[in-house]
Amino acid sequence: MAANTEGWWAAALIAAAPGLPAHADSVACHVTYGGETRVIGAAATTQPLAVAPVSIGSYFMFRIVFRQEPADLATIRLTTYADRDEGPTIIHQVTWPHPPPPAAAHGFTGLHFVYEPVRDGELQYWCEMKGAP
Repeated sequence: MAANTEGWWAAALIAAAPGLPAHADSVACHVTYGGETRVIGAAATTQPLAVAPVSIGSYFMFRIVFRQEPADLATIRLTTYADRDEGPTIIHQVTWPHPPPPAAAHGFTGLHFVYEPVRDGELQYWCEMKGAP
């Protein structure tokens, strides 16, 4: 019976394959703050205004907006905010074309350092493209 189950799964995967893209990209950013590193990922979106920032510690917020379409707007935009009482304030923003330049040490972005304007903390990040088969 195991052989029949394996055959069923293989058939299901083959049937689903034509509807899947051959290679789906995502962005993975390695963010370090307060001695802790975490990876924040983002898939491509067609709704950039709907992408919410991720809280990092008690003061930073980090947002990845990855657009593949339309071709003239294909970019990767990274924004770091200070989470102030009056609301989030942009303190660092950078945009790369998609596809980004070839990766080197610390991915396509290189290593970035962002500093808190009030509490004197430091956030570091670098990003890379990830492919999903």
